[in-house]
Amino acid sequence: MNPTSTVKSYLPWLVATALFMEQLDATIVNTAIPSIAASLNVTPLSLKSVVTSYILSLAVGIPVSGWIADRYGTRRVFGFAIALFTIASVLCGLSLNAPMMVAARLLQGIGGALMMPVGRLAIIRTFPKSELLRAMNFVILPALIGPLLGPTVGGVIVHLASWRVIFFINVPVGLAALYLVYRHMPDYHGNEQRPLDVVGLILFSSGTAILSWLLEIFGEHTLDPMTMGLMLVLSIALLGAYAWHANHRRYPLLKLSLLRVRTFRISVLGGFITRMGVGGLPFLLPLLYQLGLGLPAWHSGLLMMPTAAAAMGMKLIAPRVLARFGYRQVLVMNTICIGVTIGLFSLVGPGTPTYAIVAIGLMQGFFNSLQFSSMNTLAYADVEPRDSSMASTITSSFQQLSMSFGLAAGSLVTAWFLGDVPQTERVLVTRALHHAFIALGVTTMVSSAIFWKLRRNDGESISRGQRASRNSAPLSQA
Repeated sequence: MNPTSTVKSYLPWLVATALFMEQLDATIVNTAIPSIAASLNVTPLSLKSVVTSYILSLAVGIPVSGWIADRYGTRRVFGFAIALFTIASVLCGLSLNAPMMVAARLLQGIGGALMMPVGRLAIIRTFPKSELLRAMNFVILPALIGPLLGPTVGGVIVHLASWRVIFFINVPVGLAALYLVYRHMPDYHGNEQRPLDVVGLILFSSGTAILSWLLEIFGEHTLDPMTMGLMLVLSIALLGAYAWHANHRRYPLLKLSLLRVRTFRISVLGGFITRMGVGGLPFLLPLLYQLGLGLPAWHSGLLMMPTAAAAMGMKLIAPRVLARFGYRQVLVMNTICIGVTIGLFSLVGPGTPTYAIVAIGLMQGFFNSLQFSSMNTLAYADVEPRDSSMASTITSSFQQLSMSFGLAAGSLVTAWFLGDVPQTERVLVTRALHHAFIALGVTTMVSSAIFWKLRRNDGESISRGQRASRNSAPLSQA
């Protein structure tokens, strides 16, 4: 299929719009939990399942999304995902009790699990590698902006209207996206009809679901340490069993042998560690602004806006930066810059001028945007077109886990430094949060060592539109 210029013009906006709806919804609900609990006459803690059910659906649905897209086509699957997500949003808004809400969130998670990798797959198959960087710049913005805007938008909606509006706002967005799918979404199928790896689906999805759930409830003391330890061992055992299973099957659910492609492996593993540091910021920054600085929630939300604005601005110059300096130099230096910027939040205190906080936020958004543009496109630099569906699924699975690990890391370092400090002790809370920012900054900079393994010309097929040499080597050789 030869995509037209019209498809190339509309497709990045279509995928970005759908993913923004998904990313915003994933974080906006957290703010509304107290209002939802009061409306449904339950305790806020009992509604934790509303959040975890969505996470579990993503963990189970993402691994099989590539097989579904290859079997039924990207247009049909992406349209179905948007329709399911929109319908589930309406059901969430109409929920009369907690079980109805959980069931609707499970459906939303299934829709979201198909949207993320299938949308990215359509981008990869539509644009040649020389144009992939510019196209993917639109797609990464939802992942950067959604988690930052979600709490603020949720707070404003709950303050001015009913919590049900949070879910109903997805309806016009979803309908518009469905129209664009009908008009401009290309329909790609897999080159071969491979059977579904049912055993692999059970092993991998069960392992990632348990692990994601443990990370989601980490630090809440809802389970005793023995139970959490046993479940952690079970999840690792299931994932280990899948790795063995995948190496002995012709058509595995996830083709782990793709990790032998050096640039793909470095992008996935380096990105995983990078997100562990960056992923803690949506958790830590509201604590710093509200508990440390004593700001109201709306003011705290406004201080998150500069990061989103800088992320949007960075997409205009990211292609030129990568073309000038190359992936290796950009990722090595930019990862260090992200770590330093995270550490700069340790200097923010009650007397810090607002312009200084805004400046740090701008730097954070600038460097984050460049980092994700680089990592997300490098992953496909040396992957063969026939493996693009599998690469997209693996990348999405690792990104989902890395987001859970990032939030857990933020919770861990905060709990470690806070200890038994009461939240009313503003000075002590601020000091503990400062230590947490330093710890996450150092963690992020560690991933720079992984990007050192890149070669100078890696990714030039994307950054400069050149045909780079195939850099595929076994894991033991890198």
